[in-house]
Amino acid sequence: KVKLAERLRELRGKKGVTQSQVAEYLGLKLRAYQYYESGEHRPEYEKLIALADYYDVTTDYLLGRTDEPC
Repeated sequence: KVKLAERLRELRGKKGVTQSQVAEYLGLKLRAYQYYESGEHRPEYEKLIALADYYDVTTDYLLGRTDEPC
């Protein structure tokens, strides 16, 4: 099963943005976002929704509950 951290790294690469850019969008410090991509921390649901909006995917896709992005 795909993990959130893997999906975040994959989507960020496809979008061609840096971790800093995503962190700024979310209103987080860079290190806080890096924790998401490393799997050390999970985002609260407000941030999860914001990530889904940013990458134009569903939260279920981010969480690995489906392989359909939309």
